[in-house]
This record gives sequence, structure tokens and C-alpha cells, in this order.
Amino acid sequence: MRLYAYYPGCSLESLAQGYNLSTIEVAGALGLELNEIKDWNCCGATAYFPVDELLAHTLVARNLALAEKDGMSDFVAPCSACYKNAYFTNKYLRQDHDLAEHINYALEADHLHVDGSLQVRHLIEVFLQDVGLEAIRRQVSRPLKGLKVAPYYGCQLLRPRKDHEDTEDPRFFEDLLSAIGAEPVPYASKTRCCGGSLIVTNRKAALDMVRILLEDAAAHHADVIATVCPMCNVNLEVYQSQVNREFGTEFSVPVMYFTQLMGVAFGLRQDRLGIGKEMVSGTPLLAFAEASK
Repeated sequence: MRLYAYYPGCSLESLAQGYNLSTIEVAGALGLELNEIKDWNCCGATAYFPVDELLAHTLVARNLALAEKDGMSDFVAPCSACYKNAYFTNKYLRQDHDLAEHINYALEADHLHVDGSLQVRHLIEVFLQDVGLEAIRRQVSRPLKGLKVAPYYGCQLLRPRKDHEDTEDPRFFEDLLSAIGAEPVPYASKTRCCGGSLIVTNRKAALDMVRILLEDAAAHHADVIATVCPMCNVNLEVYQSQVNREFGTEFSVPVMYFTQLMGVAFGLRQDRLGIGKEMVSGTPLLAFAEASK
């Protein structure tokens, strides 16, 4: 069983508990062991970096240092914002010796040191690259046949641009959904921003961004939107009712984490995947799985 340093981040222990539960269950089913980093701290999300970039990098670097101290080689984050912050901090530590010196000076107070030696990865990358589509298909016992899923990448998952990666029209999320028997819905907004923290500073603009995404997914007859980030999930799910009031729409689209869909397809218990607490119920998905047995 391969071992990974697991960084859940703040959201997965609060609003996104279903993501955390389903991540651990699905990873275990695929033979992966996620070792949660002890005493991890917030990564600063999107808000802290514009305030103080050096301190923000130091905040992130502390988590990396804790993983390095445990002798880990892979740092895995399910949240796209956490992933992006950790990826770039880790990268800049290797490239900028002055930055690394300042960060390590600060970390001395916690008896830590960071080298930037980790491989920082998003959870979906681990599933696709280390497990692979064929192994995922073999794990499926209840394929989600007939379920039309809109894969929502969001704007941050693709920010760390990898060599040869298609950032304009990525397909890896669709490939994963196909592997569990679902029907990926093609729609242009899959990599558009959902508004993120803009909901605090310009609510109407953020709600309009959510409206565009929901409208596009609904126009392509999506039964559910699948997300890879808790912040995206919150915007698309929690603010649907406010979008409806603001724009006179009638959206009622379930929004679920991709790990929850994988867990259903794997035949895992609903309560162990955090399903049932959605604001727009996702439990009808189980009917698709049962009907396809």
C-alpha cells in the first residue's frame, strides 16, 4: 500500500466533511494510504497572499516541512486552492534561495526546515497517475450508467501548468467519470471561475458567475455537477437559492464531490461517503447505481 502525506485543509474538516470521508474511503479501496499530516495549519487560501506574500508562503511551507520531517515524498491535497498554494510554494523554495532562507529562518521557531523536495499533487492526479483508469474500472461494481455528470475543474486545478497538459480543454476528469460508468457532459464553462472569495467582496458579480455555470450545465442536461474543490462546491451548491432569487431562475442541481461518485460506483456505503447532507439531495444517484447492477 503506497503512503502519501495527506493535507485535508480547513474546509474538509468543516463544510466539506463529505469530501474528506469519501476521499479516505475511495483511497483505501484503491490501495492508497493517506497519512494525515500532524499539526497542519491553514494554507491561507486565496485571501492571504495579496496581504503578505512572504508570510503566506511561510504558512504553506510549514505544512510542507512537517511532511518532509515525516520522510514523505508525496504531498496530496484534495482542495484545489490548497494544492495550488502548496505547489507554487514548493516550486519557489527550490528556485528562489533568498525566499527559502527567509522561510527557514521563520520555521526555526518551530524547529522545522523545508527543502522543497516534495512532489505536490492534487488528489485526482494521484488517482489517475498512480492508480490508473484500468484499476479504477476494475473496482467498479455499480457503474453509474445513464447518469449525466458535468465535470467542474474550476480555475485553480489547472493553474500549475504541467508539460503537455491541455489547460484549454482538459479531458482527464471526463476520462475518470467514464471509467466509473457515468456519462460526462461537455460544456464550455467547466474551467471558468465560480467566483470563489468574490462572494464576500462583490456578491452580485459572484452570483452571476455561479449562474453562468449552473445555466451551462443545466442546458446540457447534467443530472449532477462533480467538483474537485470544496470552495467550488460551496459556491455552486450553497448559493443556488440566492442565484434563483437574484436572477429569477429555478436551479436545483445536485453538486457532489468526484470521490463521492467514485464511492457509489465502487459499491461503498452511502453513510461512509458523506452522502445525504447535500442542500440539493444527491441520494437519487444511488438509484442509478442500483438500477445498473
